[in-house]
Amino acid sequence: MSDDVEKEVCDWWATEIIDMRPGEIRYRGYPVEDLIGNVTFAQMIWLLTRGELPARGQAELLDIALMSAVDHGPQAPSIAIARMAATCGVGLNNAIASAVNVLGDVHGGAGEQAVEFYMDIGDRLDDGAALNEAVSKSYDAFLARGGRFVPGFGHRFHKPVDPRAPRLLELVDRYAADGAVSGRYAQIARELEAQIAARKGKPVPMNIDGATAVIYAELGFPAPLARGLFCLSRSVGVLAHAWEQTLQGGRNKGPIPRRMIWSYTGPGQRPVGPGS
Repeated sequence: MSDDVEKEVCDWWATEIIDMRPGEIRYRGYPVEDLIGNVTFAQMIWLLTRGELPARGQAELLDIALMSAVDHGPQAPSIAIARMAATCGVGLNNAIASAVNVLGDVHGGAGEQAVEFYMDIGDRLDDGAALNEAVSKSYDAFLARGGRFVPGFGHRFHKPVDPRAPRLLELVDRYAADGAVSGRYAQIARELEAQIAARKGKPVPMNIDGATAVIYAELGFPAPLARGLFCLSRSVGVLAHAWEQTLQGGRNKGPIPRRMIWSYTGPGQRPVGPGS
């Protein structure tokens, strides 16, 4: 093989993430044997996605965000799908994949959307706007695009408060006081929460997506990575439920008990007729 062809082959999947050859594995330049026992899973997520190891406070906040969103019960479509998949006789990897595949814009995407919203407000602050003005203009732009539900605020089940959000914001304040993060996006989120309530005439509290989005924005993660991080987080609950369902048994469990049937809304019984 010529040198040019060999280089073309080696460059086909060029990566800065991992260097590996017989007897050697290095992540972003760090030998794996040095990382093992010294670096946590959250730190490894940061290293692989961001290129450098995080400071201690940054790693702790990332771990807090990942832990806080691991599960929300079988009423969440992703968890229900994982449990249904397990009753179909597939392996845990299939159940996890089935669940993660439904984490899209509607279920699982609000964190990414909230980070985008916060960063848009942050850009207006960088341009010299006051906080209330920046939030108001971003809110107006959101409505002008046809937005209805501000991502990261309100919850179908947790009223009047999602118990996870205040605790997460409290921890962001603590780490901001220690200098691990700026606290800027916590201020943005709180002002946005206040303006949503003022416009709607009722409280619409921050939910888990809005609160974890604060952390991801504070830590400097690009918005698309926020969705990826949520997938990693929720995969823990998915795995637990798929495993529990496997242990419980059951075959081909659908979304409702067998004694119940769905509502049929089509035509009544009718004959095929000649010539059909």
